[in-house]
Amino acid sequence: MKNKKGTSRGPNLINAMQKATARDEGEAASGEAGGDRLSKLPDDILLNILERVDTLEALRACILCKRMLKLRTMLSRFDIDVGSLSLYRKARLDATPRLVWYNNAVAGVTENVLSARNVEIPIRELRVKFFLRRDEFLSIGKAVAHAMATQKVDDAEFVLFTETACLSCTHGDLLFHAKKFNSWFGDCAAAFAGLTRLWLRNMRFGELDIPNILSTCKRLESLRLSYCDAGVCSVLQLEHAQLVELHIDLGKFETVHLNCLPNLQRVNYTCWSYQDPLTFGSVPQLSKLSLENIGISSTKNLQLSELFVNVPWIKDLRLDFKSEKIWILPECPKLLAPVLGELQIVDLDNLPEGCDIAWTMFILEAAPSLKEVRITVWDHLCKMVTNKDLRMNSGYCEKENVEWQPSAADFKHKNLVKLTIYGFQPDENFVQYVRRVMEVAVNMKEISLHDREVCERCGGLEPSIQVCPSRYPQTSEEKDILREEITKELRISSPAVIHIRS
Repeated sequence: MKNKKGTSRGPNLINAMQKATARDEGEAASGEAGGDRLSKLPDDILLNILERVDTLEALRACILCKRMLKLRTMLSRFDIDVGSLSLYRKARLDATPRLVWYNNAVAGVTENVLSARNVEIPIRELRVKFFLRRDEFLSIGKAVAHAMATQKVDDAEFVLFTETACLSCTHGDLLFHAKKFNSWFGDCAAAFAGLTRLWLRNMRFGELDIPNILSTCKRLESLRLSYCDAGVCSVLQLEHAQLVELHIDLGKFETVHLNCLPNLQRVNYTCWSYQDPLTFGSVPQLSKLSLENIGISSTKNLQLSELFVNVPWIKDLRLDFKSEKIWILPECPKLLAPVLGELQIVDLDNLPEGCDIAWTMFILEAAPSLKEVRITVWDHLCKMVTNKDLRMNSGYCEKENVEWQPSAADFKHKNLVKLTIYGFQPDENFVQYVRRVMEVAVNMKEISLHDREVCERCGGLEPSIQVCPSRYPQTSEEKDILREEITKELRISSPAVIHIRS
């Protein structure tokens, strides 16, 4: 379930409710007619507003405004979270009282909200975020299970945190978290049977635990595993009739076999530890794949022709290189064309600065249906390992260009209509690349060029970490000169398609 609100909208709504209530009381005391505009809105519009903010803020608003009091029983979307993200960042073993308070608050809100609802109104979305603590989450599981048994629940999600944060977890912590989860899972199987979304963190399961979770969660459509596995170098076998979305980040799986997932459409795999992140069995609906990893010297270069041998219908492909080594091997278009024939969007994220990007053309040459290419070139220094000794000991690579041989000079692409580059610099590397794309993409409609991404944290780096200043054009005159430079040798494309964004 996606969060529909921003963190500042709740207090603004509360202020509006308080003002509305004050106006109501003032007008009632003076005998004036009319009331405030907010109170005159129909119930369906007020409910729509309330369901776009924090659930707690919506409930407070209903209590503050007499006109809206009855609406609290009519809400159909719930996101029950009383500050877990900020607590999670601070959570340590000595923070137990704080976590107990949080879980108790979530449990109380969950029980009260679900028991006081108008059962004739279906629950369209229910999301509950809490910490993995047995005493409190048993009541949460029972409240959700009772709601599922007595009301219609379309979409239900559990998001679990652990007392120990990801990077601080030891092997013992991971086993302990999985043991607590399995105990709760056994006691609240009815709640899990009705879940459609589940996000687990920091657990090391037994070999059969994850398949058992999937077999119990028969309605599950989205599964996210963050720093979860079944042991170092374990193999995960996945089968599920309803799963639509799978997200795996970190963890120590040797590989993940997507054996039989007839409804799977989207997969995101971040930071696998070993050579082959995924193998595909029966996944006839899979169309969107995102792969993110830090390439080091021992990282195997993936070959898309092998990776996608059983999934020739990928339409949206995202590859994130984390500003490090390129771990995709450019291949001959004849090898790739059978598996990239349906590809329409490709997003190449965080390519290292200073390296030639011409190699990315191999995807264009092998994907005749491609419509849009997005490229981000960025050394995101505050997220990179910059210590030289640590980089060497961890196997990080020095920057180097990717070897690639272009195809025949007469190659033309008929479907590519949009190219977007973030981190563009007015040097030969980028200018020649844009010019080449314009030559081959005969129906190009828009080329959008952007400066580097801006990160506030990167501004606080140590002085010893040198950041190459951007030379991105700033004035209208500089932008016009760049357009002319790109198109001066081209006869088939107009400078009008090039948009140099501010």
